[in-house]
This record gives sequence, C-alpha cells and structure tokens, in this order.
Amino acid sequence: MATLLLIHGGLWEDTSADWFWGRPGVSTGLERLGFTVVAPDRLRRAPSWADEAAYVASAVRGAVSAALPAGPVTVIGGSFGCAVAARLALEFPALTGRLLLAWPAALSDQFLATRFRAELARLGAPHRVLDSLLGTETLPSVPDGELSAITIPVGVVPSVPPDPVHSRGTVDALLRLLPDVTELPGCPEAPRPEFAAHLDAFLDAVAGFVGP
Repeated sequence: MATLLLIHGGLWEDTSADWFWGRPGVSTGLERLGFTVVAPDRLRRAPSWADEAAYVASAVRGAVSAALPAGPVTVIGGSFGCAVAARLALEFPALTGRLLLAWPAALSDQFLATRFRAELARLGAPHRVLDSLLGTETLPSVPDGELSAITIPVGVVPSVPPDPVHSRGTVDALLRLLPDVTELPGCPEAPRPEFAAHLDAFLDAVAGFVGP
C-alpha cells in the first residue's frame, strides 16, 4: 500500500499532527486501511513556506530511510498545511507522487489578511516573516502562476460548511488552476467536533483518490 505524508494545519499556532490528524482518528483510520502514515509536526514559528517544505521533506526522508520504502509519497495537507504541501510538491517533485488538499486555507481577502497580520505580529512574527507567509493569492505559499506547474494528480476536499479562511472560492480557484485536479466530497475540518460523523467518508475518499 501507499505511504501517506500528512501535513497538519495551523499558522504560527501551537498545533500538532496529533491534534489535527491523530485525535480525530484520521491517522489510525488510514493505517487500518493498510496505508503507511507519516505525520510529522511542522516547523514551529517557520520564517517561510520554503523553510516549512524543507523541514517536512527532511522528516519524511528520515522516516523513509529508516523504515519505509523509497519513492514518491502521497502528500495530504490540511487547512494551512495545504500551503506547505503545494510548496513541497514544487520544490521536492521526486518526493511527491500525488497531492491531496483538504480544506485549503487562504488569505485572499484583504480584511482577513490584515487580521492575520495583526495576530501573527502579536505572536512575535517580524515584518519579513509576515511578508513571506501572508500571500494573498489562491494559496499563500504559491503564486497562481506556479500552481499550473503542479502536474501530478491533485484532489481537493472542500470545507463544508465553508468559512472565510476555508472558502469555496479557494476550492474553485484550485479547480481552475491545477492541470490534473479532482474535487472530492466535502466535510468539516478534522479537528472540528462535527468531523467525527464524516470520518469514515473522508477515509474512503482518501483511499479512493490514492488507490491501492
């Protein structure tokens, strides 16, 4: 079975892979289906999306060299983890065989971007980090012109219901910009209490997208 790299959400918050993927049952559910799951914590207080991608690539390569077969993996990003996943696909193409963007988060709305800038500044983010992280295109880590360079199969899971950070507009833009993209059934984000009722359907959608 395939190896899955899970990249959790959060933006300069004290989140973790266990909080995002473990406690909601996603990691263990995928393992029960026969997948090998690698779910590292992201780089805390990362200065850029490129640094995040390099950190995750190093983590998964360490896991592969230690116990897993070599070769490309399916990368699954959740919320702002989608920004890391897209950056990873561009900078480490040999590592990424498929890409699944679950509940993609974006800051395309100017009011929203201003609010996040203020919140991250209160957490201590310097101006250069704010400028690096707070992109205002479809995904904050990748200019729209680069998204079309991601030619591997991509699945997109909409947030249902949508909200300003996880909007339907972001999903529609990804469906327009990515060359080989499929929309999968939507559901609430994994950390939300409402996700529990959708866990099995989400796992089935992931398994169907990844294949045997």
